Amino acid sequence: MYKYLFCSFLLIGFISCKQKNSEPKEDIVLWTPYNDSSEVAASVDNKSPRMRYKFIQSKVLDKNEVFLPLYDEVSKFTEEQYEKMKPLVLEQDIPTIQNHIDSGAFTYEDLVLFYLHRIYKYELPNNTTLNTIIALNPNVLEESRQLDESKGTHHLIYGMPILLKDNIGTAEMKTTAGAIALKENQTDDAFIVKRLKSKGALILGKANLSEWANFICGVCPNGQSAVGGQTLNPYGRRVFDTGGSSAGSGTSTAANYAVGAVGTETSGSILSPSSQSSVVGLKPTIGLLSRTGIVPISSTLDTPGPMTKSVTDNAILLDAMLGKDEADYKSISAEPGILSAWMHPELLKETRLGVMTSLMERDSIYAANVEALREAGAQIIEFESENIPLEGFTTLLNLDMEQDLRAYLNAEVKDRDAVKVESVEDVVIFNKQDSLVRIPYGQARFDGILADSTTAEQFEKIKKDLKESGRAFFKIMEDKQLDAVLSINNYHAGYAAVAEYPALTIPMGYKTDGEPESLTFIGKPFSEAHLLRIGKAFEELTKARKIPEGYQN
Repeated sequence: MYKYLFCSFLLIGFISCKQKNSEPKEDIVLWTPYNDSSEVAASVDNKSPRMRYKFIQSKVLDKNEVFLPLYDEVSKFTEEQYEKMKPLVLEQDIPTIQNHIDSGAFTYEDLVLFYLHRIYKYELPNNTTLNTIIALNPNVLEESRQLDESKGTHHLIYGMPILLKDNIGTAEMKTTAGAIALKENQTDDAFIVKRLKSKGALILGKANLSEWANFICGVCPNGQSAVGGQTLNPYGRRVFDTGGSSAGSGTSTAANYAVGAVGTETSGSILSPSSQSSVVGLKPTIGLLSRTGIVPISSTLDTPGPMTKSVTDNAILLDAMLGKDEADYKSISAEPGILSAWMHPELLKETRLGVMTSLMERDSIYAANVEALREAGAQIIEFESENIPLEGFTTLLNLDMEQDLRAYLNAEVKDRDAVKVESVEDVVIFNKQDSLVRIPYGQARFDGILADSTTAEQFEKIKKDLKESGRAFFKIMEDKQLDAVLSINNYHAGYAAVAEYPALTIPMGYKTDGEPESLTFIGKPFSEAHLLRIGKAFEELTKARKIPEGYQN
């Protein structure tokens, strides 16, 4: 009976719900494909060219295969249990949730079921799906039960369900980068996943992304992948851009599908989707977190990072991934003070923040938040940023990806019969065999990689010059002894990327049409703990984040 009630109440629009427990699971159909042509047609005149969709629904992903393995257990989690837990979990930070578990209000298993309940509730109906979950860990409930049996002192991440962007390797699920060429890619755990698991984090599933982390074509919509379909923004499905490339990590966190998610950034790929989904996103200094086991673009600029609903959770998730990785040449030993940063908000009256005059003039939300910081005692130093070109940026990405993808495929792919590509060139050839399904928007950036004739000597000079340009852009930090420079969303992500500077973006409000906007704090290298303390003070001052209206129940 529970199964019937679950289906009828939550899984509206599914082709069938089976009442008899004796019926084989493979006969149950939770989801059925739909005709997305009207939605595609409606996007043709969108003012943003990158929101003119050629497809919404994946042509290759069967959501029944994703959701059926855990269905029996999730269907027994009652609506009464869900409603009882909702005020204790929804929008709550990790320390609060841990306190509820310590008090006996619910267990880690219950917490996993709560989030799975929400995922099934919203992701299976075609009228609410964000196309953001493309894999679920089939072992997660058993893993949660094992954690419930363990007593003692643990890291705060212990028992917390986390989603991973689907370019981050984990043994329980495939790692596709959203590409059909990697659809069956089985790997071991990435280094940061090993760190998470060692501290008791629960890997709940994989989130959709911009295919190949947004480095396949310049006109591709953010958040689209051939494997996962078109990720949609919970603040406005097909209305607002998701940002990219960590689109699913942002949208799933915003919709409370997990405690938080891990994204990756080369230039803007954490900052952009975090801002568009009104969540807190941190792009760390290059080297603070390992990149081993992550499908790459650029070993020069790539980094994973936490995406969460609060600064508190961001610090906790970041700390849980720290650790020096001997296999990553940029990896460093952990920085102190990150885990406790949320407990010690910076005194704003002791904080010096650089503010861009041009942004003050053009963006009223930015200006209002700067004024709020000023009134709270922060020392505001206005300046006009220089127009410094980032010459050779695409070339850097081209040459890095050509080398780094080959190295990843050689090192991480476990089944060569399932994944036959060994290089960018192989992927290009593979995609051309069925371009309508595999590359509906083309693969101009991959073609550009193959056409790039830059020499090794020129490449080294480009990397050196770009780093100098990025640091010249932020020279104001040294000149005026600033704690951070304030930007909007991912506006200056490219400069932070090549400078290898950290950036923390925090919700600061919503435009008149409801589109989220965030304030981005860019700091000096390895100043993450300091940025998080400043960010915590700003978050407490403004309390701007709101849960998406359609995902509050």
